Amino acid sequence: MKSVLRPLVGPVLYGLILALAYIFVVERTSQPIQHEVVLIEKQITEPAQQSTVSISEPVSYADAVSKAQPAVVNIATSKLVTERVHPLYEDPIFRRFFGLNQAPRRQRMQQSLGSGVIISPSGYILTNNHVIAEADQIKVGLADGREVEAQVVGSDPETDLALLFIDMPDLPAITLANTENIRVGDVVLAIGNPFGVGQTVTKGIVSALGRHQSDLSSFVDFIQTDAAINPGNSGGALINAYGDLIGINTAIYSNSGGSHGIGFAIPISTATTVVKQLVQYGQVIRGWVGIEPQVLNPVLAQALNLPNIQGLLVVGIAKNGPAHQAGVRPGDIITHMNGNMIEDPRAAMDMISNMQPGEKVTIRVNRQNQSIDILVVVGARPTPHS
Repeated sequence: MKSVLRPLVGPVLYGLILALAYIFVVERTSQPIQHEVVLIEKQITEPAQQSTVSISEPVSYADAVSKAQPAVVNIATSKLVTERVHPLYEDPIFRRFFGLNQAPRRQRMQQSLGSGVIISPSGYILTNNHVIAEADQIKVGLADGREVEAQVVGSDPETDLALLFIDMPDLPAITLANTENIRVGDVVLAIGNPFGVGQTVTKGIVSALGRHQSDLSSFVDFIQTDAAINPGNSGGALINAYGDLIGINTAIYSNSGGSHGIGFAIPISTATTVVKQLVQYGQVIRGWVGIEPQVLNPVLAQALNLPNIQGLLVVGIAKNGPAHQAGVRPGDIITHMNGNMIEDPRAAMDMISNMQPGEKVTIRVNRQNQSIDILVVVGARPTPHS
């Protein structure tokens, strides 16, 4: 029996050795691969512990809307417009031929729609100036169905804001937000009456802050948003995710008249400053000295053979204005105001406009390489022509 099994021992032992070697090599080499797969799955299913950015948002903004919506109103304006019947009637020869003393006119009622926001239970409503400008009648429609005629407390064309008043009991008022806490990326909701379809809510984010749009206003740092704003939204509310008012929707950037995702709102911090003066004076009183400045850059300085210093070049001056009467001349380089270095025309304008008529400002100018301090009595900024 032993002699029969002896020839098989060698091959069997050899096969066992090969099997053990294979198991040892394969298991050792496959362990790191299995470990990497488990690690990747863990990274996918478990968020990084060091991240502090929250990307969650509520499933619904209904609470914010229900808080703010009652205070947003629809505004309908109407005005009597007189227009000519035909251009030929303007021709004096045509009128003389037909025996007409003057060109005939026809009258019609022009109506427009907008929005507004009740900011006080006593009846004050904030809206845009262009919504109610030159209107003969202003009607306010509340979210609860009530309608009432409104009176104009005052308006400020330079910020495109207007304040209305309605006499009605039990008025809802919106909560004002602290605009210092607004950040780019914050969720915002626009509430208004676009195209007159009725109160509508759209959602977006704060796209940018501090936008300067000189064609809209020289005194407003606008909030830019991609929340859909359309005609009729003007004067409506831009609220945060908590239902607090952060801005008054004012304008859109559009080639077609519809929303292209670029809208502008006046921050409520600016609006409240305007409202205080409208309530007190019926208008906004701003300081003015009558100077047209331009930043003096090296190229301009070299072209005009002026010293290359930091400041504002006086390129124009209002005749008999405060600066002109004090002795400021075109060609002067303004370097300081009340001891503060001035390099930006907007900063200079803001500083003067925040002063009251009768206050004094010391303007330091460089004239023919000499520094001169000129005391200017601030005047009242003239009302812009519409």
